[in-house]
Amino acid sequence: MILVSPIGNVDEWLVEEVVDFVGDYYYRFSMKVKRGPAVPLRPFLKAYNPYRNQYLGRIFLPTLSLMGKRLKARAVLGVMDVDLYEEGLNFIFGLANPSLKAAVVSIYRLRPEFYGERPNEGLLMERAIKEAMHELGHVFGLEHCLNVRCVMHFSNSIYDTDLKTPFYCFSCEEKLRRNLEVKG
Repeated sequence: MILVSPIGNVDEWLVEEVVDFVGDYYYRFSMKVKRGPAVPLRPFLKAYNPYRNQYLGRIFLPTLSLMGKRLKARAVLGVMDVDLYEEGLNFIFGLANPSLKAAVVSIYRLRPEFYGERPNEGLLMERAIKEAMHELGHVFGLEHCLNVRCVMHFSNSIYDTDLKTPFYCFSCEEKLRRNLEVKG
């Protein structure tokens, strides 16, 4: 089972769209995807860097991991609407840790209005799904892919995210299948 949990204030419809898409995809691997418990943002204030006005992404992963163990999930994905970063990077769209079986995705920079465009729920949903699939791929042992259309291609900017599809290329899907069989 994969859990998708909102962290802080996230539009419920968006979490449900991610759950539905990821669930439809991972069904082929006999994995159910469910909405996990909501996680409040308040306990993670230590992750907030006031100089950057961003949250350090890795701080969220151990809590998600513990929740996953408690609920017997193979992976937990947190979805949030705050700006994330990692040391040495200006920002991140998401982050995963395969050993913790946990990942986070931020929709903050996935919103078209962040780039001065009009709000577009359809585009936001597409981007959130791509980032969710990407980070779950990392949780299940996939690396970045050179295929610019593969969801495992590294997104250095929103343009990279928009260019790729929400699916793993043939090579990445075969690796995913092997990884899930071995660890299943």
